[in-house]
Order: sequence, then structure tokens, then C-alpha cells
Amino acid sequence: MINEAIILAGGLGTRLKESLPDLPKPMAPLGGKPFLYYVLDYLYQSGIKRGILSVGHMHEDVISYFGKQFKGIQLEYAIESNPLGTGGAIKLALEQVKSAEVGILNGDTFFPVPLREMYDFHRYKNADLTLALKPMHKFDRYGTVELVRDRVQSFREKTYMEYGLINGGVYIMRKSLLTGNEWPEKFSFEKEFLEKKSKPAIVCRLLL
Repeated sequence: MINEAIILAGGLGTRLKESLPDLPKPMAPLGGKPFLYYVLDYLYQSGIKRGILSVGHMHEDVISYFGKQFKGIQLEYAIESNPLGTGGAIKLALEQVKSAEVGILNGDTFFPVPLREMYDFHRYKNADLTLALKPMHKFDRYGTVELVRDRVQSFREKTYMEYGLINGGVYIMRKSLLTGNEWPEKFSFEKEFLEKKSKPAIVCRLLL
């Protein structure tokens, strides 16, 4: 089982700015606790021992609240002085990852994938990158992922779909994929890595 995870918690949260002007998006309150609390608790329940929080906008609030430990998870911080995009944020956080493989997920969305099962699938397929997909019905807010058996064939732009599979934003990845000089300091993980570089080689774990 993987024991490290990168949590992307540096977004500007522009859609929530009016209602939460003094908080970063992952710190939005829910049931008396920041949203990020529930993400970290999910990782703790999944057996993660070390988390690298990729933070930027108002990072002081995140660090002040969570400190160096959450339950049984040791916390580290990769701080963006300027927005790096999701790819740049992951690449920066990878500098602190000690293991050969790492989980990656968003700190402002929640998709409770059974990580142990996903990792078993990842290892069984000997994959470089495994992503979790979420089935959706009657939607137009998300792009979809097209598969050939258990591998990504293509990513489709947003359009109305009666049924489709969307990227759930939870990944298990070999660290070596993004640690070379091929990648710039700032880039989009979704657009410039997943959509352009990795297809059709990404293995998917379809979780219903």
C-alpha cells in the first residue's frame, strides 16, 4: 500500500471568493471543520502515513490550522510563491516524496475511492499512472474519459451526456513520471500531461 499522498490545496477558489473572502477554498467550513479536514481524515482511514500539502493562496491559514501532524499522518508543505498550475504544484511537491509511488488528490473535492483496492489494481497492472473514474448521468459540467478496456483512449471536452465517465481527480503515480527536466515549472497536469502526453497508456480503475 502507498503511504504518501500529495494533496493539492493551493487553488485560488475564485468561485467562492465572494462568500469566503478571508479563507482559501480547502478551508471552507463544513460541519464546524474545514473541508480539508475531511480529506485528510479519509487519507488517515486509508492508511496514509505522510501527506505533502501543496499550498499557495493563503497558505498560512492551512499551516496554522493543521501544523505538522493530523492524527497519524505526518504533514509537510510545498509552498507555491506563484501559481504553478496543477502540474507544477505536483512536481514541486514530488521533491518531498520519499517513496517510488504516491497518491495524488484534490484538497477541495471529495471522491472517497477505496485506495487499498486502487493500489492493488495499480500494482497488478504494473502501471505508471492509475486514475479513478466516476460514472455520471445526464450532465454537461465535466469532460469525459473514453476507454479501451482498462486504458484511457482519449479525453473529451465538456458536452451534454446521458451517461459518461469523468476523471475523479484521484491518482496513483510513479514519482519518476514528473521528476525529469522535460516538464516546465508551471503547467496543467490535466491538459498538458494527461491529455497530451499519457494517452492511451493510462490505466484506469473504474469505481462505481
